[in-house]
Amino acid sequence: MRKRTIFHTTIWLAIAAGLSPVYALTQEELIAKIQAAGYSQVSDIKSTAEGTTAKAMKDGKEVRLVVDSSGQIKERK
Repeated sequence: MRKRTIFHTTIWLAIAAGLSPVYALTQEELIAKIQAAGYSQVSDIKSTAEGTTAKAMKDGKEVRLVVDSSGQIKERK
């Protein structure tokens, strides 16, 4: 019961602070989300003003990704 209360309090504080769901993800969860979208070899994860950026491979090509505050994964051009 205590863990659930701490979890709910943490989520509430994140929401109150205006943090988006993507910022609530651990690095492992973020990597899993990117891999589930069809990317592999996820690396160089950084937090930036536009969201969380990462390098990854898709169809044999290296791509630069941005995961925005709503959790959308977009390839940078």
